[in-house]
Amino acid sequence: MTQQRSIPTRVWVDILLLGLIWGASFLAIRLALFEIGFVTSVAHRVFWAALILWGWVWVRGFDVPRGARVWGAFLVMGLLNNVIPFSLMAWGQLHIETGLTSVFNAATAIFGVVVAALILPDERMTLRKASGVGLGFAGVAVTIGLDSFQSLDLRSLAQLAVVGGTISYAFASVWARMRLSGLRPEVAAAGMLTGSSLVMVPAAFLIDGVPSFALSWQATLSVGYYVVFATAGAYLLYYRILATAGAANTMLVTLIIPPVSIILGALVLSEALPPNVFAGLALLILGLVILDGRLLPKRKTAPARPKA
Repeated sequence: MTQQRSIPTRVWVDILLLGLIWGASFLAIRLALFEIGFVTSVAHRVFWAALILWGWVWVRGFDVPRGARVWGAFLVMGLLNNVIPFSLMAWGQLHIETGLTSVFNAATAIFGVVVAALILPDERMTLRKASGVGLGFAGVAVTIGLDSFQSLDLRSLAQLAVVGGTISYAFASVWARMRLSGLRPEVAAAGMLTGSSLVMVPAAFLIDGVPSFALSWQATLSVGYYVVFATAGAYLLYYRILATAGAANTMLVTLIIPPVSIILGALVLSEALPPNVFAGLALLILGLVILDGRLLPKRKTAPARPKA
């Protein structure tokens, strides 16, 4: 059984900070959607964040890949990690609460285990993982609500769209491991966002029309927040945590995001979530804890016998 890395205090601060940043991003996105279309919202997010990250790459002097194959991988990564999930979740937020969106987002790690087990030969499904995944799926079902499975109204479709976004994130994590593992994370993130921009900027012009910058201060600050902090800055912070604490410890961020989003949605937008959402979140968190494994009792191993 692999041992979890101990987490230094500085990394705990980074994990908490990233959870707060991403938790608040759901509110920022919803505030921006009051004034701009969801496609334009995503286009702003990926285009400006790409420019910021390329500036970071230039300042740090990192090598930029030039091969067509790696740029094709960037495009696919952009579709899986940005275009599809950002668009589905932004559209979903037009019809469901921000806190509810963040609860479904917490299922990303659950779906990631399933997709990895199906595609990657070294990520087999163990009993512990299956137990965590089963609880996670139950959490998603409870959060959606049994009534939603009987009639597909707009709210039900919005919830399914957000879940679809989390599944796309899961495929993105596998794609990154298969195709982008040899690159610096900052370069991979900048390339991914560039691929996303090649899709979303033309889509914004075609679907929403020429973007207007005559926005209220609230919408301007919201766009600025999720571009600078929740996308460009968050990617840099995420990869720093990943490098110092490992993937298992980085997953702890997932547990921080929903409470932050739920509290902000209640304070700013007066959102009130039904009890089934909190029950589903509890099941999701329990599933994530089981997947993480650190709070489970450790099996004692027999001492090795001395060799003759």
